[in-house]
Amino acid sequence: MIVNLAHEEEFLKFTTNPGELDARIEELRPKTILIDEVQRLPSLLNTIQVLIDQNKQRRFYLSGSSARKLRRGSANLLPGRLFNYRLGPLSCIEFDFKMDTRQVLEVGALPEAYIEDREHSEKLLRSYTATYLREEILAESLTRQIQGFSRFLRTAAENSGQFLDFSKIANKAKVNRSAARRYYELLEDTLVCDRVEAYSSTKYDLVKHPKFFFFDGGVVNGVLENFKASVDRKGFMMEHLFFNQLKNTSYCLDQEIHISHFRTRNGLEVDFVVEFGERTILVEVKSNSPSASELSPLVAARRYFPSSTECFVACAKTESKKVQNIRILNWQEVIQRIFDL
Repeated sequence: MIVNLAHEEEFLKFTTNPGELDARIEELRPKTILIDEVQRLPSLLNTIQVLIDQNKQRRFYLSGSSARKLRRGSANLLPGRLFNYRLGPLSCIEFDFKMDTRQVLEVGALPEAYIEDREHSEKLLRSYTATYLREEILAESLTRQIQGFSRFLRTAAENSGQFLDFSKIANKAKVNRSAARRYYELLEDTLVCDRVEAYSSTKYDLVKHPKFFFFDGGVVNGVLENFKASVDRKGFMMEHLFFNQLKNTSYCLDQEIHISHFRTRNGLEVDFVVEFGERTILVEVKSNSPSASELSPLVAARRYFPSSTECFVACAKTESKKVQNIRILNWQEVIQRIFDL
């Protein structure tokens, strides 16, 4: 049985009749029920809990495009009865690690954007911002300052993947600092951005500022209205590509990984620290195969980590090689190695 709460007529039936779900299940006797856009009606979760308790064989699939209403609306999140999954854009694992690097760099990994022709994809991604503002922000009245938020969204895209400075972002977007902080929370709550915290260490004094990455590089390009993987942008785009593909692959495999960034006070930096099971993995992302001098920061950073720490350089295109115990590989092969695939 399928209930699509995005359909307005369906939504009204459920809002005006609290017993609608019970009545349909009583009539159809389904073993499996899918309810889409469940965040539009959080109170429905109370009924679902009762129905699950009445029949343990009955299985519900609840999907939604934003967790904000559920998290902020004191919804019954079915403790002890609910498994959480996150569905990201396409992952390289779904393409047997043969994704088109230029394609995913420029238009990202949202299925329609990646698969359709270029003109269609660029138009889709340009309109994403307007759709997001209209459906997620305006419809839910998440902020009254929609013009300020729109300026902030572009500024956040320009600074995606960089160390977060609220004062700098606020000044550039012409909003106050507290509004900028609140807007970043909105981006997280509506699943548009992922926060990457600094690597935690009690032994060393490290930079603590977080970074925020947009959930898809194509969306960043759409907000900025620039889809070209030019020389000056390729490093920025590759870092987004690797982070999002690492995250999307973990979703596909339903594997818990922890991703952080590393930087010392004197500027020694590693793009990503990946903690997966008992393993610690350092990953530096490069648009091209690195020179020996470009490997020196990664070599120096290893002394801050256990001797068993693995080191990779993930490149857009490179011949596989090993230098000073650092593996330099194509970015898709690095993801394969991280997940032991």
